[in-house]
Amino acid sequence: MNLLEVHGPAGLLFAFLIVHALADFPLQGDYLAREKVRGNSGGRPSWFIALSAHSLIHGGGAWWVSGSMTIGLIEVVLHWGIDLGKGEGKFGLVADQLLHVACKLGYVGLLVLLPEPIS
Repeated sequence: MNLLEVHGPAGLLFAFLIVHALADFPLQGDYLAREKVRGNSGGRPSWFIALSAHSLIHGGGAWWVSGSMTIGLIEVVLHWGIDLGKGEGKFGLVADQLLHVACKLGYVGLLVLLPEPIS
């Protein structure tokens, strides 16, 4: 099922936002929320692993919603960078969430505007 064809751009955006909320809150859990912040790692590489795992959860959700592995991979990279910036204190929760929503708007725009599906 192609969500864009069935529900249009607004429905696709809604699906992206639902999956984002699930991945960022209940699926993240206390361990990933704490360990994905480099400053909480005590010099261990656990922050990199936790941030990557969290970002992969988001990428899987974006792939599932869009049907595009490319969109899923883009989400992994962008989510990783945004959450790294938040963890480094570059911005707070509101800016973090607005940046994530902007990514989802961009994915919808790409999927609407490109003549060929993105695999």
